[in-house]
Amino acid sequence: MKKILAPEITKIVADLCIQANTVLRTDVLDALKTALRKEKNKRSYGILEKIIQNARIAKKEKLAICQDTGMACVFLQVGQEIKIAGDLKKAINKGIEIGYRKGFLRDSIIKNPLLRGKPAYQPAIIHIDIVKGDKLKITVLPKGFGCENKTQLKMFMPTAGIEKIKNFIIEVIKKAGADACPPFVVGVGIGGTADCACLLAKKALLRKLTTNDQRPTTNNQRPTTSLEQGLLRDINKLNIGPMGLGGKTTALAVNIETYPTHIAGLPVCVTISCHALRSASKTL
Repeated sequence: MKKILAPEITKIVADLCIQANTVLRTDVLDALKTALRKEKNKRSYGILEKIIQNARIAKKEKLAICQDTGMACVFLQVGQEIKIAGDLKKAINKGIEIGYRKGFLRDSIIKNPLLRGKPAYQPAIIHIDIVKGDKLKITVLPKGFGCENKTQLKMFMPTAGIEKIKNFIIEVIKKAGADACPPFVVGVGIGGTADCACLLAKKALLRKLTTNDQRPTTNNQRPTTSLEQGLLRDINKLNIGPMGLGGKTTALAVNIETYPTHIAGLPVCVTISCHALRSASKTL
C-alpha cells in the first residue's frame, strides 16, 4: 500500500496556495483573451485589458491576483489504496498557514463567525472524495467573498421545468451585478440534497472552462452542454459586462454539475466566481 506522509501534504498545500493566488489558470486567461477579442465597447475593452495585464504582472512579480485571497477550499481525491501517515486535517491547515504567510497573502479567516475578531489564515474548508487507485489529488481553490456572498440555493418542486431553473440562475446573476466583479464564471449544482447541490456548484468551478466557441459538437457532449450554452448566451445579453460597466461579456463560462436526487425535490445552487477564478492542483 502506498504511503504518503503528512509533511509532504503540508508542503504541497503551501505551494498550491501560492500558485493559485498568483498564477491565473490558463483556461481562465484564455477565456479572458477571447472576450477581449470580441469586445466592441471601448470602456469594457479597456477593463479586460487591465484584468489580463493584472494577471500577467501577478505571475511575473509573484503577487496576489486580488487582495482578497479568499477562504481556502481544499478538494481531495483520495485513492482507497493509499495510507496517509499523520493527521491529514492538521497537515492541510498547516500548509495553508505556511503558504499564505510565505506568499504574503491576506489573512481573512475569523475563528468565530458570530463574535468575529482578529483574522487568521486558516482553517480551510476541506472536501474529500474516496476514489479508486493509489493516487492523491489535492486542489486548492481560494474563494473570495465578494462573489461568494452572491451564492444562492433554491429548493424547486420536482415538477419545475428547465425554464424555471434557467430563470432562477439568470436572476442570481442579475442580482450579483457589479458587486461580484464580472466577468463571472458561473458554477451550478443540480440535484442531491441542499448541501450536495452547493458542493456540486463549487466543484463546477474546478472544471476547465469551455466557452461556446470551444465546446465540442460531437455526440460526446455532456448532458448539460446545451443548457450551459444557452445560459451563457442569455447571461451575456444582460449587458452587465466587465466590472458592471456594460459590454458583451458578463460571464466567461457556465459550468453545471448534477447528481441524483429525491423524487420529492430538485435542489439548485448557483455559486459565482469573479474574473479571478483561482485554483491549483497536484497529484501524488
